[in-house]
Amino acid sequence: MKEEIIKLLKLEGKLSDETIEEINTIDISDFSNLVKEIGKEKTNYIKAEEISKELNTEYIGKELYVFKEVSSTNTVAKFLSNNNVENGSVVISEKQTDARGRSGKSWESPLGGVWLSIILNQDVDHSRLPLITLSTGVAVAKALERIGIKNPEIKWPNDIMINDKKVCGILTEAIAKFNTIENVIIGVGIDASFDMNEIPEDLQDGTTTLEKELGRKENENTLITIFLEEFEKIINLFNEQEFEKILKEWRKRSYTIGKIVEVRAPFNKYYDGYVVGIGKEGALIVEKIDGSLEKVISGECIIKN
Repeated sequence: MKEEIIKLLKLEGKLSDETIEEINTIDISDFSNLVKEIGKEKTNYIKAEEISKELNTEYIGKELYVFKEVSSTNTVAKFLSNNNVENGSVVISEKQTDARGRSGKSWESPLGGVWLSIILNQDVDHSRLPLITLSTGVAVAKALERIGIKNPEIKWPNDIMINDKKVCGILTEAIAKFNTIENVIIGVGIDASFDMNEIPEDLQDGTTTLEKELGRKENENTLITIFLEEFEKIINLFNEQEFEKILKEWRKRSYTIGKIVEVRAPFNKYYDGYVVGIGKEGALIVEKIDGSLEKVISGECIIKN
């Protein structure tokens, strides 16, 4: 994290080479106010003032930090979450240069997407973390429905699909001390309107953008506003422990239930099965070839043709 924050400060011309050499003897947290100041500076097309003007929430997105370029919004959000920011603060970047998805996979983030992270400063039981990811998926799907996408689907655990192609990924990370979760960072990346040639060729067939699906370009500031409103609604249900209501919305939009999948669980545990549903804790329920049921809490499910 330290190297990435230094890189951000250097990119913005806030550090000289001499200062960088001295940082090894300084607590990087001392630069938190400088990072916050950069997040309040003028950007090119993601406009904090446009988002704030239309945003109808109580706390989500009331504090916005918008950057032209960062390595990862989750990294900046994790740094700021340890340095006195409001619950519901949002970190947005017009571009990410080293973003990561689940299992450390690279996440392509060129100009023309929505790349943001939400900071939740609240106690969350470890067992409920998967439900935050599912809740975020519902919020993204509802936001896409509001802008005219007819049938967005949620692929367990963290992808949003349109017409069998990925348009959004979600990465939830917990910051814990002494086995107590102090902060939760929810990273969201939505492919809005970039040229498909901006991403590696091997990803192009399985990826789509909102512009391609809608036949028009959607204003990213409007999309962010709508998503943050939907996120606050769903996270309020989470805080009220209305988990079944969340799961009901998730099941209605599930891309995974009813599919034959290859489960790639931790410790190289691979097997095929039929997805029969999702449990109350957010685990996928898979019927294996031998007829037994397996709960998949973490890992990856590859849809088989």
